[in-house]
Amino acid sequence: MLFKKTKKNDAFVTADILVKVARGMLPFYRAIAGNRSYANAWSRAVVGADLRLMASLLKLVAPLAARQGYGTNAIGYFITYTFPLPIASYTNGTTIPPGLVQFTFSTKIHRRIARAVLPLYRELAFNRNFAAALARAIRRGDRKAVACMVRGLVCTRSLRSVKIEESGIALLFKYSGSPYPYRNLLFRELD
Repeated sequence: MLFKKTKKNDAFVTADILVKVARGMLPFYRAIAGNRSYANAWSRAVVGADLRLMASLLKLVAPLAARQGYGTNAIGYFITYTFPLPIASYTNGTTIPPGLVQFTFSTKIHRRIARAVLPLYRELAFNRNFAAALARAIRRGDRKAVACMVRGLVCTRSLRSVKIEESGIALLFKYSGSPYPYRNLLFRELD
């Protein structure tokens, strides 16, 4: 079996990292998927770069995520978990790719993405063997295995691609209700 040569920065992800991030994010994605008013408030915070509102919304549903670093670029958000070196930090977020638009974040699309990724985050949070297998595939640069594992749980035609990026994964979604693609990301913050 041929794999893409692993880049140095793709060699850091572990099952423990994926489990911790998924457990922290799972209640948040459940709230986004299941509560329209919560999701609307979150989108307002993202577009308005309102970190105080983001903090209060995270505290309501995802206390572990609320204790992390978080930010917005007005087209998406990022929640960064801290780890001992050499990892330092690992981030999860959903965003429109930079350069396409400004001050736009669709609640409807975000809710659809949250519903789509819930099975993946649930599996990562509670199935350590799955998390370990995904982490190994990322470290090896095994694009086929990573795509197969992700697509086995994220069952929507709107998932256009699954890529290995920055010791993590990038899921690209394109829904017919949006002129813009959205990315759901799990990645290692680089200095």
